[in-house]
Amino acid sequence: MVLETTLRDVDPRFAITNYDVKLSRLIAPGLTTVDSEDLEPRLHLAESLRRIDDTHWRVRLKPGLLFSDGTPVSASDVAFTYTSVLAEETKSLYRKSFGERFSEVRVVDANEVEFVLHSPIATLQSDLDFGILSEKAALAGKVVGAGPFALKSFAPERVELTRNTQYSLGPVAKIERVVVRTVRDGNARNLMLVGGSADFTQNAVRVDLVDFIERRKRVSVVSGESAILTYLMMHNEDPLLSDVRVRRAIALAIDRKRIVEAKYGGRATLATGLLPRFHWAYEGDVPRYEFDRERAAALLDEAGYPDPDGPGGEPRFRVSYKTSASQFRLAVARVIAAQLSEIGIAVDVQSFEFGTFFADVKKGNYQLASMQTSAISEPDFYYTYFHSSRIPDADNLHVHNRWHYRNATLDALVERGRITMDRDARKDIYAEVQRIVAADVPIVPLWHEHNIAVMNRSVTGYALLPNARLANFASIEKTSKKTKAATTNSVEKTTPTAKP
Repeated sequence: MVLETTLRDVDPRFAITNYDVKLSRLIAPGLTTVDSEDLEPRLHLAESLRRIDDTHWRVRLKPGLLFSDGTPVSASDVAFTYTSVLAEETKSLYRKSFGERFSEVRVVDANEVEFVLHSPIATLQSDLDFGILSEKAALAGKVVGAGPFALKSFAPERVELTRNTQYSLGPVAKIERVVVRTVRDGNARNLMLVGGSADFTQNAVRVDLVDFIERRKRVSVVSGESAILTYLMMHNEDPLLSDVRVRRAIALAIDRKRIVEAKYGGRATLATGLLPRFHWAYEGDVPRYEFDRERAAALLDEAGYPDPDGPGGEPRFRVSYKTSASQFRLAVARVIAAQLSEIGIAVDVQSFEFGTFFADVKKGNYQLASMQTSAISEPDFYYTYFHSSRIPDADNLHVHNRWHYRNATLDALVERGRITMDRDARKDIYAEVQRIVAADVPIVPLWHEHNIAVMNRSVTGYALLPNARLANFASIEKTSKKTKAATTNSVEKTTPTAKP
């Protein structure tokens, strides 16, 4: 497997980047999982989740679970995992979110643990999708879980996993060994896949090159809808962008359909908000911003920014647009900038190495910028991304309302949504949330880029998930050249008229 970024840690307590989390779950799955086609949380290591009262829940483990070192999975391991995250000395970046939810996690008996909450929370089943570690191994500095693979070695640019023969949540992995390598250069990754020296990558090939790569004889491509949103963020406290009419004009001026066709080859689905259309809480009846240049221009006139000398002359105003140095992301940013220029907004596109770019975004040092979310599995992400308490400041740059959006009605709704236990009532709450955010347009939801896996043709059995997790990696098989040749010869003898 080849990745485009350096790995930091596969210990679930410290796995922050998308790839860190994906690999950590192969090693250490959670009590629940959201690795499903509909993103609904399901029990995983847990056999049952039982409500005692609004703030006390008990989780019972499935019987006979073993860690990859052969030791049994116990309630003590579960309590240790969560308690260590809550401990200040652990320095886990999950401590803040865990601390807001969990008052205590305690052992009831060898196979049952009790979660004591600060207040009722409807997201608990999703929250428990967090990798459980062997307490004994973790205290010895090792990462040992009960997943389909075990960690053999870790370095930032090379991780080796081996098949966990003790795995009991499903069939044992079909492949014995997985080597994960960081290859930063996109052309090098492509050459490795096309040349056969790499077997697999996911969402690490430029979308505009997929059609070309798919024509190579050594590789196959699998794609599917995604729960990851690509969006244009706008600093809502900027003097220009604080006016909702300006933000709506920007949304209307972007011909998203044309960009998806031209730059993505159709491999993206237009978005109306955070949630993808297949999500259980998705609400499609919201204000939409179909491409409409005339309406966009009229909104700018209404906001007090008339075109000083007609189309093609002096701009109404000028803004900066920051993006990463990725050639593809930069190309998309330039298309958006060109489309905004058609309504009289001059855009200065600036690209930076990702670390520099992301640091500026977190500090609020931007006007326009484009990024992607993590996989949106829970509607509670509307709290994460839009509640006013999640606006970054000097003391906490790791929260996600980086557009500095404030709406008291929205705050109250997302607070209610996270404590409302009835699913139908939650769906109604988040329908209203989606309508408010769409009307205020603090960000422009652009599209959900399809997940794309590129594989050597000798690799079979992999199915994509909307959250781009790698749970189905345990189902992969790799056919050796010798076996493949024998199979091909057999097919040719028995079916001489078959097409290749």
